[in-house]
This record gives sequence, structure tokens and C-alpha cells, in this order.
Amino acid sequence: MLFSSSMIKPGRSRGWRFYRFGWYLPAFIMVAAVIFGIVRADLEERAQYMAQQRLVASEQLARVSSSLETNIRGNVNLVQGLVAAIAANPSITQTQFAALSERVFAVPSQLKNVAVAPDLVIRYVYPYDQNKQLVGRDYTADPKRSVSVMEAIKRRSTTIAGPVELAQGGLGLLARYPVFSQANGHFWGIVSSVIDVERLFRDIDLDTERQPLSIAISRRPAPVAKDVFTGDPAIFSADAVRARIELGYDTWYLAAVPKAGWKTTPPDIGWLYAYATLIALCIVAPMIWVGILMRQRNRHIVDLQHREEQFETIHHRLTLALEASQIGVWEYEGATDRLFWDERLKDLYSAPPGKDIFTYEDWRSTVHPDDIETAENRLNEVIGATEPYITQFRIVRPSGEIRHIRAHGKAYKTSGGVERVVGANWDVTDDVNLQIELREERARAEEQNERLRATRRTLQHQSLHDALTGLPNRRFLDQFMEASNATTHSHRLAFIHFDLDRFKEVNDTLGHAAGDEVLRQTTARLLELIGHDEFVSRIGGDEFVVVTSGPAPEERAKHLGRSIVKAIAKPMTIDGQECHVGCSAGIAMQTLACEEPRQLLINADVALYEAKKRGRNRAEVFSESLLLTAIQVKRTSDELLAAIENDQIVPFFQPQFDAVTLDIVGVEALARWVHPTRGLLAPEAFLDIAEGLHRSGEIDALILEKALFQATRWRARGLAVPRVSVNVSAQRLKDENLLEQLSHLSFAPGSIAFELLESISFEGNDRGLRKIIGTLKDLGIDIELDDFGSGHASIVSLLELGPKRLKIDRQLISPLQASGPQHRLVASIIEIGRSQGIEIVAEGVETEAHMDILRGLGCQVLQGYAFAEPMSPDAFMDFAAHWQQGRVPATAVPTRKLA
Repeated sequence: MLFSSSMIKPGRSRGWRFYRFGWYLPAFIMVAAVIFGIVRADLEERAQYMAQQRLVASEQLARVSSSLETNIRGNVNLVQGLVAAIAANPSITQTQFAALSERVFAVPSQLKNVAVAPDLVIRYVYPYDQNKQLVGRDYTADPKRSVSVMEAIKRRSTTIAGPVELAQGGLGLLARYPVFSQANGHFWGIVSSVIDVERLFRDIDLDTERQPLSIAISRRPAPVAKDVFTGDPAIFSADAVRARIELGYDTWYLAAVPKAGWKTTPPDIGWLYAYATLIALCIVAPMIWVGILMRQRNRHIVDLQHREEQFETIHHRLTLALEASQIGVWEYEGATDRLFWDERLKDLYSAPPGKDIFTYEDWRSTVHPDDIETAENRLNEVIGATEPYITQFRIVRPSGEIRHIRAHGKAYKTSGGVERVVGANWDVTDDVNLQIELREERARAEEQNERLRATRRTLQHQSLHDALTGLPNRRFLDQFMEASNATTHSHRLAFIHFDLDRFKEVNDTLGHAAGDEVLRQTTARLLELIGHDEFVSRIGGDEFVVVTSGPAPEERAKHLGRSIVKAIAKPMTIDGQECHVGCSAGIAMQTLACEEPRQLLINADVALYEAKKRGRNRAEVFSESLLLTAIQVKRTSDELLAAIENDQIVPFFQPQFDAVTLDIVGVEALARWVHPTRGLLAPEAFLDIAEGLHRSGEIDALILEKALFQATRWRARGLAVPRVSVNVSAQRLKDENLLEQLSHLSFAPGSIAFELLESISFEGNDRGLRKIIGTLKDLGIDIELDDFGSGHASIVSLLELGPKRLKIDRQLISPLQASGPQHRLVASIIEIGRSQGIEIVAEGVETEAHMDILRGLGCQVLQGYAFAEPMSPDAFMDFAAHWQQGRVPATAVPTRKLA
């Protein structure tokens, strides 16, 4: 024998091992595959769980970001209505501002205060008591705060900056609203509102116990510690979810991580391992059994069938459990009324401890009485059917607690033909409560939005209507004119622009409350006159515009204008007193389809000016000649402003003579305009225009200064001119800087006289005017009453004023020689003056007969063309030198400097 038995044993051993374990090789390969699958599933599960955490955190941060931005925008939009009201009414008062602000603050918000800064200086604040220290603050004086203000003005839109440390304490967001006047589009000022950041964060649960995230907010996407104004700066360095909010001028960057940190292990990973192991066993065990059954098929055929049935049952339970999100599995067999609950369902239904066998009644007894009928019907429909069992009901636990249950199930038959229903239950109480809370929050949000819309409508109405009279305001009229640009020949507009003639007198004498009542009564009368297709707008203090229209509105506009003048002329009863106001009206009608409404309003204003010029209490219709006149006045006004700047206003001097000795006892300085193209212009050509431009006081100051300079020259040449008289307007007397300007001038007491028109001197209720006249007398300035006899001054008022001189108006002097009544009137004036120790000056003396009569009546001083006309300074020096050659000059008086 070539081979011994010992030599073949190793080969037989290897073959036996293969034969013994070869049947299980597929099982080993499957185990390896399952292990690989479990590892891969574990990695995917962990990655999915981390992604789910980040998704949830991102959604939560997005809600915080959205809520934060919504609240900020809501606060900003609340103030927009207030800004619109200020733009429509730039002359808003503190009271009006407080009333508007009170309505804004009545809406729930995080607004802390609102400040209004005309010309960038804070004038009004709300609430006032907590923020009154802000009044007077100049934004341009604070570089840090002026940046956002200037940016808002540059953009012509609202900017939001912050948060910043507030002077009142705490953090606040600063919203800047540039205000541009709607009347002319010019920049008016800035409105600032402060949003309380701490209250804002608290209202949106930014850092409360209910907030599951740790949130940090920075001004930069990659911040350093000083850039983070809330939260932990380290959050930006962590693996955080991020969001950002655009606030206009600033951008906020948000970063967040869960307060408990990122979890790396999914909570149900144990179930994954368990089910994976179970699946592996379910796959590998049959393969092992196959190996065994291959050897024991005939002997174990019955056992194999039994195990296949068990495997089928386990498979159905396992599949449905996986579909039901691994929560509480149950199974019901109707034939035996047997109900299976796993441990989760036992806990869910509060089953007695140790009880394993349940019936249909055990389930039915826990269902809420209001839900039992629906739940039973739904279960009966599923038994024997193929459709799935999906329902939701409530259960009542033994403690009385009510829980919401969602059930999924499916009917099937076993291999033995037994009908069963298998399914899963899970507790959705938290989801239901969350849905209820979300619906309630949505309802509250909708309610708040409705309040905001109502507030916006109110503010919009207020911005288009006058608060005092309820009439449409200038902004309403502007919008109407903008919308009415496209007119046709068949429909044309007519504007009636009018204002009240003596409204200022009512305000000055009876107070602003009486003035407001005049405006209300005026409104009531207007509403009785206009038709349903017409409207009246209050565009200024006492200015109104009535708008009518039609194919031929000329007759209606004229009739309505006359009716308005007639209605307003009727007396009004104010606080028991009867007031006569009256009005002047200008009427303009569209004549061409291309004529714009804005030009029509300008034309009506031109006609109103003409009505005032012709004596008031009347209505005038616009014409092209009126427009040419208005253009000429405008051109003259512009030239006069340039003349004042270019020193074209100069004094001319007309001497005054002693009626007995004919010595020069004074000189009157008269304003002349050296026009570059029209030559030398007398005061009649420009003083009324200067009065309208409020520059007459400036002209008076120039003439006084130049007259004193010429008086110094006269003294240097040895000319004796004891007194210089200058005309003084009401504007000059009411100038707050008058006394300060006079304090810088050198003159001797009695060497200056201020000539006042009779109408200026006797405004009986102007106490301030009387006071300034008394102060001028104390300074050594003589007061002369000019044009006496042409006005309405009373003897009592004359005595109260106590002037140094009376100047008899030239209109009384001219007919003196021929008229007996005129002669007696002048004599009476002279006698009144002499009885009160008042010197009498007669102006307009043109003949020797005038001189003889006035000298005989006792008049002390004469002035007129009979002696000399007004002359330039150099011409007057030559005239005075020649005149005084044969006469003794008046005694000079030493000058003094006013303190």
C-alpha cells in the first residue's frame, strides 16, 4: 500500500469540516452583510438625526428671526403714519403731535419714545415726562448719532440702526424717518423713534425658558466679542445654524445652537439595533434552519410548517410596527374578542399591572363618550375590508386626564382563515395642543393686524383732512390735482381761493380758541353753500380752496364766490361777542384742456391778491392782466432783494425849517432805490413790496445807519442839523433786535426822531408796541406821528402815545388856501398840539401862501417843495452850506453813546 491511513486523515478532516459547515456559509456571508448594513444604517441614521436637529433648529431660528423682523417692521410702520401727518402739516404743534403719538402708542408695540426734530433739532418728544431731556438736542452736534440721520436724509427713506446705549438707560433701536414737506418737497426735519430692545427680545421669547435655542446676535457675520450685543459670542464659533435680518442701515446676524447641545446619538438607535438584529436573525435563522431541514426534511416537515406560520405572523407584526413609527402595537381578533396590547399601549391606556389578556370592552371603556360612536363605526367598517384603519379619538384615563390618540391599522386573515385587525396607536396630545395654540396665535396675530390696518386708515384719513374743521387739507388737494391732470373740454375745473380778512385781529384780541371757533363757523357756512359734487379744502391757517367743475363752471364759480363773500361777511357770535370777519376771494377757471390744476390754483391766488389790493371783502376773477401784474411784482420783489444785498437803497434828505426864522431845524431821511435800469425810484414803487417780503424793517435800519453817517459828515463840515427824522415801519418796531442794534449807534438825545404812521401808533391792543415806544423815548429818541389827520387816531390815544411832534398830512395842506373847512381843521390840529406841548410840523408846503397861513396859525416847522425837494447827501450838504451862510446855525448838542 502506497499510502497509509494516517496520511489521508488531514484531507478527510478538511473535507468533513467543509461538509459540516458548508451549509452555513451563506448564513455567515449574510451575517457579514447584515453587520455591514447595520453599520451603514447607523451612520446614515446619525447623519439624518443630526440633519433633522439642524433643520428643526433652523426652523426655530427662522421663526425667531421672522418674529423679530415682524415686530421691528410693525413698530417702524406704526410711526410712518405719524411721519405722513407731519409731512402734510409741517407747522404741527406739541399738542397735535402728542395727540397723534398717543394714538400710535395705543397700539401694542415695543416703541419707547418718538422725537421730532425740525431742522435736525429736537423740538417735540413723546412720552414727554420721561424724555423731556432730549428737547433741544442737535443731531449735527453728535457725530455718532448724526451718521444714521444723514444716511436717512440721503436715502430719503427710513433707516434703522442699533442697538445703541440710550441716554435714558437700556438698549434701543433707532428708527430715522426723513420728513419732506408735501407742500414744496423741501427737507423739513427728522422723526426718530426708539424701539425698546430688551422688551422686544422678551416679547419674542429670545432668551426665555420657553426658547429651546441659545441665540447670539451680532452686527457682523464673523464677529469679535465686541460685535455681539446679545448672547454668547462663542456660539458664532460653534457649529451653529445662522440667519440674518436686514434693517435698512444695519444688518443683524443670528447664530443659534440647542441649549442642550447637539445630540450625536439618535434616541431610537437602540430600536434600530434591535430591529436590525431581529431582521438578521429572521434572515440568518431560516438559512440555518434550511441547512438543518435539508438533513431532517422528512422527519421535521410538520415542525417546518408550524414555524413558517409563526414566521408569517411575526413578519406582519414587524412590518406594521415599522409603518406605525414603532409606537404601541395592538391586534384584535373579532371571533374570540381577544385584544393584544404591547407594553407601550398598556402604559398609554393605564392598564392594570399584571394584566396580559384584554378584550374589546377594555378598549371601549377608555374611549371618550363623545368619540365612542365614531370610533366603533370606523373599526366595524375596517373588519373584513381591505382599506386601512385610520382614525383619531380621545381616551379618558382613570385619573380623569384626557389624551388624544391617533390609530392606524389594517385587517388581514391568518393562514388558518382567522380575521384579525393589527395596528398601532400613539399619543398626539402635544401635537393637538400645539395646533390649538397655533390657531389661537394666528387669530391674535390677525386681530393685531386688523388693529394696525385700522390705525393706518385712521392716520391716512388724518393726513388728508384738517383736524380742526374736518375738511380736506392741502395734501388732499394736491392728490386731487394730481389725479385731475387729464381734463377734457366737456369737464373743466374752477378754483375759488379765499382767506379771512380780519382773522389775525380775532386771534390777537380774543385768543386762538376764538380763532378756532371762527374757522369752524366758517366751515359750517361753506358746507351749506357747496353742492354734493363740490368740495372745500383748508390749505392754511385761514386759507380755503373751493373746487367746482362742469362743462361750463364759470357762472357757478362766480356765483359761489360772491355767495361765500356774502356769507362770511355776516357777523359771527364768539363767546357772546359779535365778530365781523369777512373774506377776499380769487376765482380761476380752466379754459384749455391742457391747463394743469396746479397752474389754476396759482391763478386763483393771483386773483385773491388783486381782491385784497382792491379793498378786501370781495371776489375777483383771474385774467391775463392780473397774471402780468403778479409777474411784475415778483420780478420787482427779486430785484428788491438783490438791491438790499447790493447796497442800492440810499437815503435822500429833505430839510425842515423853523416857521419864523427859516433856519434848518431838522431833516427827514427818505429811502430811494437806485435801480440799475429804471433809475431812481421813490418809496411808492417798492415799500409795499418790501412790506410783503417782511424786509421793510431791514430797509429802515439801513436808512437810519446811513443817515447817522451823513450827520457825522455834516458836523465835520460845520453844518448845524439838529435832528434827523427817519420813517419806521411796524415790522421795524416789532423787531426783537431793535434795541440791541440801537445800542451800537452813537447819537445825541433828541438828534434822532422816529416817524410813525398814525395807523401804526394807534393799534390800541398792541401793548408790546406801546412798550417799545416808551423804551425809545427813554433812550432819547423823539417820536413823531406822521400823516396826522389822514387816519383814525383818537385824542385819547394821542395823549397815551405822547409824541414829540405831529406831522400834518400833505393832503390837508394842499387845499388850505381855498378851503375854509380845511383851514379850520388844520387850525384845530395845531391848537390841539400846542395845548399838549406837541410840536407841529407841516409837510407839503409848496407856496408862500401856505407859509404865511401856517405861520399865522402857530405851526412851528415847515417842510415842502417851497423850500427844497429831497436831495442826495452831497447835494444836501451844498444846499445847507449856502442856506446857512446868512443865518446863525442851531446850537449843536454833544453826542453820547447808548449803553
